[in-house]
Amino acid sequence: MEITVYKSSGKKTTKKVNLADDIFAIEPNDHAIYLDVKQYLANQRQGTHKSKERAEIVGSTRKIKRQKGTGTARAGSIKSPIFRGGGRVFGPRPKDYRFKLNKKLKTLARKSALSYKSKEEGIMILEDFNFEGPKTKEYLKMLASLELDNKKTLLVLPESNKNIMLSSRNLPKAKVTTVDSLHTYDLLHAERLLISESSIEKIENLLK
Repeated sequence: MEITVYKSSGKKTTKKVNLADDIFAIEPNDHAIYLDVKQYLANQRQGTHKSKERAEIVGSTRKIKRQKGTGTARAGSIKSPIFRGGGRVFGPRPKDYRFKLNKKLKTLARKSALSYKSKEEGIMILEDFNFEGPKTKEYLKMLASLELDNKKTLLVLPESNKNIMLSSRNLPKAKVTTVDSLHTYDLLHAERLLISESSIEKIENLLK
């Protein structure tokens, strides 16, 4: 599948890039995508939630009323869950939500996400570029020239570039990542996927 290469100024070039069909044009596997996204979101959870149970509440151990003759249920502690300020029954405890997935399944999920973007014509290839310094204004100018300033974008670079990453950091709808950090969740979350020209070969080598 051939796709036109654009300059960061928004102009088309005469170059075209051939995207591998076994990565950008497969039959998407929705269940693989679901599992990969589920794992990503689970890994973001801190799992530090905790509430005190009756044994952890600080309070008097005095029996609050006599056992019989009150006409109400017996009660032995102010820390009981039935009283205000008492402990919680079966409250949340710290938990690790992370789980593992097969490497081949994660690769299939990424291929599926890329294939969906390709079908939706949501992929744009950019000539390799760089900024002289970290300037958000320059990154906004680039998005505006590509008519993407109001869309969620994901820019994929072959390797980390400090100037480009810092330039996009304050923009809520723009994200920059590298090929090694490419994830299914980010691919699906973006409305338009921007891939630098030199990233194509690295993506194909990574997902083969």
